[in-house]
Amino acid sequence: MAPTIERVVENIELGEGPHWDAATQTLYFVDIFSKTINKYDPSTNTHTKAHFDTYTSFIIPVEGKEDTFVVGLGRDIVIVKWDGRSDKVASIKKLTEVDNYSPESTENRLNDGKCDLSGRLWAGTMGVEKINGHVKPNMGTFYSFENNSLRKHFDQIGISNGLAWSKDNKKLFYIDSPRRTIDQFDFDIENGKISNRKILFSLEKNHIEGLPDGMTIDENGNLWVAVFNGFKILKIDSTIPETLLDTVKIPAKQVTSVAWGGPNLDELYVTTAKFMVDGLVLNPPEHGTVYKISGLGTKGLPMSNFKLT
Repeated sequence: MAPTIERVVENIELGEGPHWDAATQTLYFVDIFSKTINKYDPSTNTHTKAHFDTYTSFIIPVEGKEDTFVVGLGRDIVIVKWDGRSDKVASIKKLTEVDNYSPESTENRLNDGKCDLSGRLWAGTMGVEKINGHVKPNMGTFYSFENNSLRKHFDQIGISNGLAWSKDNKKLFYIDSPRRTIDQFDFDIENGKISNRKILFSLEKNHIEGLPDGMTIDENGNLWVAVFNGFKILKIDSTIPETLLDTVKIPAKQVTSVAWGGPNLDELYVTTAKFMVDGLVLNPPEHGTVYKISGLGTKGLPMSNFKLT
């Protein structure tokens, strides 16, 4: 039986960073260009958002603290208090600032971010995008943050993007979009270290158009990768290099990220965008929509929240 795809939130400029919160059974995500954090409650089919003065990049609940989130805000990692209903947050507390090493780097911004099983935050940056779709190359850096301490892992990144961990927490999968590859690292969760970077899958080698963007992993160890400018999601075997298992077509051109959700984690939420690049207009409702896909025959792993120490 073919999967079922439906629109659940519409009119999003640049949807990104979907995070399913199992405790509240709700989906959080950001709209980067609209400078908002968003909440979608499938039980009531309601969508709410709060506005900021600069670009948002991710929103992740803080473990054990109600209505509290770690958010990427420009180049800052902050803690916000938000009731999930108001159009403004109650408070913002800055934890740290990234990419402050030169006047040029201060034009950067944070992009995708996720937490590992220990509650440690991983996030990277990208160069300035003064014209939509044209990012200053090789300006980004990849970081982790825990115990109020920021650690730099590597730089020379085009657009820091998708993150996922293997079920046994021995591998970190990572995407720098302009490289058009899904890479893997050996992952040391105890010490928060990564090493031995290798290419797992190359869109170039497999003759796939578009850029790899956000991604997630299922319980069987398969990666699901959003393809920006590709109208699709790729299902990739994370254990055998260059192994494409399936392709799921999406009605939107700019597919940005994916996250497993629902009571059984068997529904795939897909964020998309509709911003103009080089004069190409993408019209709603197909573009700039959050989709929910059911019937994919697998389910995901629970997403980890941020542990504030």
